[in-house]
Amino acid sequence: MPLPPPAVIPARKQAVSYWLPWSLLAAGMLARLVVAQSVFLNPDEALHYLLSVQPSLALTYRATLTTAHPPLLIVLLHYWSVLGTSEWMLRLPSVLAGTAFCGVMFLWLERVTNRTTALIGLTLLLFSPALIHLSAEIRQYALLQFFAACSLYFLERGVGESSPRMVLCSALALYLALLCHYASFLFALTLGLYALLRIRSAKAPAGVVIAWVAGQLGALAEVGFLLVTHVALLKARGAPQAIADSYLRGSIYHATEDRPLVFVARNSLRFFHYLFSQGAVGTVGLLLFILGVVLLIRDRELGHDEARPTSLLLGLLLAFPLVFNCGAALLGIYPYGGTHHDSYLAGFAMAGIAVALARWTVSNPWVKPLTIAAVLAICNLFPSPTGQYIQAKDQDRKWMSQAAQSLQSLPPGSVIFTDDQGGLLLSYYLCHSLVSQVQRPFQPFQNSPCGRHRIIALSPDEWIFEAKSFPDDLQAVQRAYGLPSGSTVWLFQAGWLIDKEEDLHAVLRQYGAGKPQKFGQNILLWPLLLP
Repeated sequence: MPLPPPAVIPARKQAVSYWLPWSLLAAGMLARLVVAQSVFLNPDEALHYLLSVQPSLALTYRATLTTAHPPLLIVLLHYWSVLGTSEWMLRLPSVLAGTAFCGVMFLWLERVTNRTTALIGLTLLLFSPALIHLSAEIRQYALLQFFAACSLYFLERGVGESSPRMVLCSALALYLALLCHYASFLFALTLGLYALLRIRSAKAPAGVVIAWVAGQLGALAEVGFLLVTHVALLKARGAPQAIADSYLRGSIYHATEDRPLVFVARNSLRFFHYLFSQGAVGTVGLLLFILGVVLLIRDRELGHDEARPTSLLLGLLLAFPLVFNCGAALLGIYPYGGTHHDSYLAGFAMAGIAVALARWTVSNPWVKPLTIAAVLAICNLFPSPTGQYIQAKDQDRKWMSQAAQSLQSLPPGSVIFTDDQGGLLLSYYLCHSLVSQVQRPFQPFQNSPCGRHRIIALSPDEWIFEAKSFPDDLQAVQRAYGLPSGSTVWLFQAGWLIDKEEDLHAVLRQYGAGKPQKFGQNILLWPLLLP
């Protein structure tokens, strides 16, 4: 067969090069939409939506002060929910932001490195199991990632093109990131230090410097406002300490229990395990990240002109965020490890891995992309996540639908006793109004109407049912609401798995009034006979 004309091959390659990033973005967005459509809400997602259902913007903002996050997501949901309140519709802003984050990081990587590195980084970000699921949830993290990436990209354009307008766009994106999540404080510190070095190395004109200084002053004012109006409230009610002593305990350094170097090494492995949902792949990812940073710091391949950063400066930028976050964990300020709270680091981590993989030379050009695709497929098909999670098969929407049908079929006037996370899910799926408490001071139990039934929900301070306290809780509910001995109360529990669950089930069997119903492994409906 004769060879095609020489001009055909470059044209074909140019078309492939143009369409490949768009094809990857479409596939990544589709993966996120599938997850958003197929699983029921977790308790945090339900809480974010329920807080947004307020009659005015002012009341919505007041509701955000009860959470541990800045107000942007809940205010956005306040208006977005006009379009619909189904799971996938409420998750759509996160899906769009999570996909767009990957696209902006591709543009930034292409600008500061090369197209091969950018394509590898785009692939890793789009098909990281953790990032797929995180951007298919009603959470702040996808918005944070998107605005942080925009701030980084516009800053690079502003300095490289000597454009004060782009620098101001970077500042605006940073302001929005600060309104998403308090991890943005660490990102702002990273970006500020990098900007100082970048402006100095590029000998930026006065207009760029003035625009950057003005943007930083605005960011400092915003940080001050958040510290005074919200963070002070969180500290006053002990929220940071309560979190550090509970489910994030392993991600905060404790001087009496940990050694600094062991903590850093262990939690760095946990973070990369989180990104890939596989321990072995996460370990390789950490090693590749370190290699990528070292290669950048040691060589001078990049930075031959002032339009992009030097290789040394880029290596420092990728390392700064992880170092700062780790330092914050050692000081007890912010968690570091296998948790979604550190997902804002994903862009830097995957960029470092992409730098190392781009330098990997192979004789067959198909070996590298096929290897990356195979590893990511294994991570997604056989996940082993860290931290709190619900397995995909147990978070199928059909389980919640069946549970809601069973609850609706209970006799009129039935009493449903639930913990705080179960109450949040009942609020969305059954009652269509908030039956859990969000405003302090909390009562031990809240009694709320729910259609033909009554919901009695545990205080958020207690949060979940525990074997040691359940008999006292049940007795207190019986006394408080005059429930007659021998009557039936329906225990409902849904959300994340709890500690010592088998111990709790052993206690529940003592009150058994019938066979419990399980809907997957994370939804339980159990009839209890009051003593």
